[in-house]
Amino acid sequence: MLADAVPFLACPLCGGALAIESGTLRCARSHSFDIARQGYVSLLRGASTFTGDTPEMVDARAAFLGVGHYAPIVEAIVDAARLGPGCVVDVGAGTGYYLAAVLDHFRDRIGLALDASKPALRRAARAHPLIGAVGCDAWQPLPVQPAAAGLVLNVFAPRNPAELRRILRPEGTLVVVAPTSRHLAELVSTLDLLAVEEDKQSRIDERLAPHFDLVEQTDREFSMTLSHHDVTTLVGMGPNAFHTVAAEFHERITALADPLTVTGSVTVSAYRPSGG
Repeated sequence: MLADAVPFLACPLCGGALAIESGTLRCARSHSFDIARQGYVSLLRGASTFTGDTPEMVDARAAFLGVGHYAPIVEAIVDAARLGPGCVVDVGAGTGYYLAAVLDHFRDRIGLALDASKPALRRAARAHPLIGAVGCDAWQPLPVQPAAAGLVLNVFAPRNPAELRRILRPEGTLVVVAPTSRHLAELVSTLDLLAVEEDKQSRIDERLAPHFDLVEQTDREFSMTLSHHDVTTLVGMGPNAFHTVAAEFHERITALADPLTVTGSVTVSAYRPSGG
């Protein structure tokens, strides 16, 4: 619930503390932000050209994740999570699927689901009773108090290292999940999906290195048995949905075996703040 998360939030304009007043969040300098009737609040800093996932992408994501195809990723996140004092922040939270699972595991923490997509925030606000859903741009300063988080999640999402470090307590953990080059390999060539570079993880580590020390890193690989419908929702929930016409994907998908065994392959990394 957003009210429980407010103590961890910061005004995106002045950085001050926020309080709820008559359906808005307001700081001492009278900057105010309306709470949507669906339970989330947008704390974007001015205009942003990035709006995040579309309603169709969010619907596809909810459908695919909801039947448990990515459950091994949830298990890997929980295994890697080491929770310090503070809230749990998911940067690029989408529907709140991964954050809700972590909150179910730790039970007594407040979660902040940060995302730029309003359709995703509507779902995240309902994903768990301890989630506060907040609209923001991951590339801008995050509307979160310094050192508010004991755990930060970043799952298939953009990373702003300086901001991730700022919001994380010295004893906290950052858990990053990124696809390997083997992720969805059976679909990449046949459907002409966007491929993952071989050096993706090393580039992530290098970018985080000025702010974080790598503590643990494991690859998690698993098989999924997917129907044509599952493949359609999988393709529709990710960045490929921006790059290819739906009719082209439909023709290619119908030519696949039904069901089809598809590889899921991710690297799960745990980092601690440098000097923490």
